[in-house]
Amino acid sequence: MVKPQNNYAFIDSQNLNLSIRSLGWTLDFKRFRQYLRDKYGIAKAFLFIGYVYENQDLYTGLQKAGYILVFKPTLKLPSGKVKGNVDAELVLHAMIEYDNYDKALIVTGDGDLYCLVDYLIKNGKLLKLMVPNRNSFSSLFRRLRPHIVFMNELKGKLEYDKKNK
Repeated sequence: MVKPQNNYAFIDSQNLNLSIRSLGWTLDFKRFRQYLRDKYGIAKAFLFIGYVYENQDLYTGLQKAGYILVFKPTLKLPSGKVKGNVDAELVLHAMIEYDNYDKALIVTGDGDLYCLVDYLIKNGKLLKLMVPNRNSFSSLFRRLRPHIVFMNELKGKLEYDKKNK
């Protein structure tokens, strides 16, 4: 009997969302969660996201879709823009959970997470680095090409379709 996979995903939600939108489409997070389960054996998917009180319905929907949300407090800048950098939380949780997963899938194009990806590679714990946009990601990751999968070609599988909701 084949042992079920026990892989975890650590997802930089801001990088994922903005990168996919820059490609001209919107990610269906429910379909994405199922894709991660089916394709990569992801047992737990940690989604790192800035907390904004008004987004309660979004958070509830993401939890119902199977994500474990890890919130980062946000700041509202004078310009009105909301800022919440989740990099440190993502690295910390990947290390807290380290002994609980077989392999980690890291979803980001942000080079601030290079140290984590490099550490996971050196210790045989990286499943893949999933980069949302092959046209826009940190040059630090370019040397890791064999470990990277890109999401550009996944539009047909993972695009949000308002008509079917």
